[in-house]
Amino acid sequence: MSHSTRFRLFGMMVLEFFIWGAWLPLIFSYLPGLNFSPLQQSLILNAFPAAAILGLFFSNQFADRNFAAERFMAFSHLVGGLALVGLALTTAFWPFFGLMLVYCLLYVPTLSIANQIAFAHLKDARDFGFVRMGGTLGWIMAAWPFTFIFVDWGKAQAAHPQGMVGWIGTALANGLTGPALQHATKWTFVVAGIASLLLAVYSLTLPHTPPKKAGEGGVEKLAWAEAMKLLRHPFVLVLWLVTFLDAVVHNCYFNWAGSFLSASREAGGVGIPGNWIMPVMSVGQIAELLTMFVLGATLRRLGYRATMILGILAYPVRFAVWAFFPQNQTLIVLVQILHGVCYAFFFAAVYIFAEEYFPKDARGSAQGLFNVMILGAGVLVANSICPRLAQVTFQRNGVTDFHHLFLVPLAVALVSAIALALFFRPPRRGENLPARG
Repeated sequence: MSHSTRFRLFGMMVLEFFIWGAWLPLIFSYLPGLNFSPLQQSLILNAFPAAAILGLFFSNQFADRNFAAERFMAFSHLVGGLALVGLALTTAFWPFFGLMLVYCLLYVPTLSIANQIAFAHLKDARDFGFVRMGGTLGWIMAAWPFTFIFVDWGKAQAAHPQGMVGWIGTALANGLTGPALQHATKWTFVVAGIASLLLAVYSLTLPHTPPKKAGEGGVEKLAWAEAMKLLRHPFVLVLWLVTFLDAVVHNCYFNWAGSFLSASREAGGVGIPGNWIMPVMSVGQIAELLTMFVLGATLRRLGYRATMILGILAYPVRFAVWAFFPQNQTLIVLVQILHGVCYAFFFAAVYIFAEEYFPKDARGSAQGLFNVMILGAGVLVANSICPRLAQVTFQRNGVTDFHHLFLVPLAVALVSAIALALFFRPPRRGENLPARG
């Protein structure tokens, strides 16, 4: 594989995750401002995980077996980009929901297809860490500019700051609020849409990745059915179920991070100003760059099981710090570094494991199989239980009891790590699963 191909795959990942990172962080506050009911908001937000589950049937049967991967990427991002721009132009529920559903049904499969393209042109699957690092960089690139774009420049100029440092500090201290912020948030969809259209064109420059047909024999099997059959192997089933638990824990973090970081110290939170919430959370993505860079070497030295266990154990450490030291802002910010370990050492390692151990003609399907848990079922369950846990179960006199709330995902993560340590016994390296069975 040439260096140019490697960097083209890196660029693909940058744009792939820039799109997602541009619109996702602010949609949770944008939808209520459109006067959508809680049920309507849930329908819109759950379009993404629902698409991940449907993607197991759609992307793998049609894209993995019938279309060149780079052409499927181009078509999906072309139509998806137009849908994103449309989201910026509508404030009515049904058009918004319809456009979001179209976008998610086309975008979510490309997460697996992008992995497929990368693995198909990497000599060593463990080199995926470098390519996937582009996705982390893309997410960071999408998050930080909006921290400066959503600034009330009228207030900033009225403060008459002196020098570059003064300007930056004043700008970050005067973010948009109320109707102005609501109106400006629509530009997140425009930016994401433009990036999607760029990726549609860029995809046509990617290395050709032809479709993988089912084996000789006449009747083509359903790719998802073949992938599901692999769950008959105990170690695959164990990893699949642990992936579900870890995905729930992972999305508990995203559900609760904003409210915990912004809550006052009197209410048990950290007391970080609202316009600094996204920068603080992005510390995790910045740390992820390093962990993705060393992932290949870590897998070679420690193996899959030990690396994945380390990734899972990073969650209880972070939730323990949140539960027991919420007043220590410095420690709260520093512990965000563990986010890189959480993602790279478990989720990225799972993708690489699937590439190495699953049959060649079902690897795309295997990626989708785990995506069902990582992007689908785990997100659906977390989005369903997290609001009630924070707003009802652990409410004390109108205030969320963050201490006991965070002990829930902490315990689940510990159980996941123990289960993986005890029951995950993959074949020796180089011993692939049988292609048929």
